[in-house]
Amino acid sequence: MSSPARSGGTGFFTGFTRLCKGLAVVLVAGHIVVQILPPAVSYLALIPAKTIPFAWNLITAGYIEQSIYGVVVSTLFLLIMGKLLEPVWGSKEFLKFIFIVNCLTYVCVFITTIALYYIMRQENYLYMPISGFQGILSGFLVGMKQIIPDQELPLFTIKAKWLPSIALLLAIAVSFFTPDSTAYLPTIIFGTYTSWIYLRYLQRKPEAKLRGDPNDDFAFSTFFPEFLRPVIDPIASIFHRMLCGRSDTSTEAHGYTLGGAPLPGSDPIEASRRRERGARALEERLAAERLAAARSAEESKKDASENV
Repeated sequence: MSSPARSGGTGFFTGFTRLCKGLAVVLVAGHIVVQILPPAVSYLALIPAKTIPFAWNLITAGYIEQSIYGVVVSTLFLLIMGKLLEPVWGSKEFLKFIFIVNCLTYVCVFITTIALYYIMRQENYLYMPISGFQGILSGFLVGMKQIIPDQELPLFTIKAKWLPSIALLLAIAVSFFTPDSTAYLPTIIFGTYTSWIYLRYLQRKPEAKLRGDPNDDFAFSTFFPEFLRPVIDPIASIFHRMLCGRSDTSTEAHGYTLGGAPLPGSDPIEASRRRERGARALEERLAAERLAAARSAEESKKDASENV
């Protein structure tokens, strides 16, 4: 009777990539370290008052989960979303995305907490240990919005393009009922929008010698309901020109535009191809999992009949 269990377990874990498994080990190890050695939190988590000279915590904070709930959720979603995103981006780009978004997220969190301290004059903003993988997970949701926007995911009846917005709304709603929302809400917000900036403007496509994703379905206003987009688009275009004014001038000749404003080194055709690859990768993963489940069910029936 043990073989079905082994087969089902093997089928469930075969979809996870080696890189994601390695990162999951890092998250679990980080949690164990801070549980065995609580003073390690002061050196590994982001504590704004100690970031100078402990600047490395801008990097390490993202991989330290202080609660068992946090490490379980982060590990589970890392494995699930990573097995979809890594095959589309490639292992090197996937790891680069995690590193860049993690650093940018915690730099923004550091600046925000310092600003809150000077505005509110509350020292808890300076000495609250902030850490967790939730900023990266928010970035993964943005990545899924990019590559499979219209795909309905298993166990959900909503399209992937709405996942980042729903996660943000839930986090903001929960913050009204939790006393220490500063410990997680800024990382989710900045994780979402720094990952969008990276994917929208900075992510390189070596095979096409392009950068970014100019697709209309990935515009900033798509994070908001349809009726708000006429208000959001003009505001977003102002920041777009501020951030990319110089690059726009050099790319006008290529004809890569979005609402009259060119994006730096981007190609909408390549963005569409990337979405097709993402949808194909998801379908292949789901087909493999269904096949593994079917084989497990057949072996269970066979073992049951032999035992009878």
